[in-house]
Amino acid sequence: MVLKSGDRTASWYRWDGADLVLQLHVQPRASREGLGEVTAHGLKARLTAAPAEGEANEALRKLLAREFRVPKSDIELERGASGRHKQVRIRAPRHLPPQLKPAE
Repeated sequence: MVLKSGDRTASWYRWDGADLVLQLHVQPRASREGLGEVTAHGLKARLTAAPAEGEANEALRKLLAREFRVPKSDIELERGASGRHKQVRIRAPRHLPPQLKPAE
């Protein structure tokens, strides 16, 4: 099942066909992992991994794969490999976390 958001758009995410492109603000060495609030730089992703030798990027791929229910191979880091501000593409997400669901 492929989810689409319809006409809903925001500055920190967009749909490209069935793919979701996200702007993320990554916080490495956090006390707990998970997706947080939306900041001026995008959706906050808290990671317990250190920002060394690609550990945080790998932890980010695992977190996003779990949250969007896709294989890690469907998470592509498009920009920001060495910074806190990243752009990722999620191929055909099967689930949307609460931050992306329309308000009722």
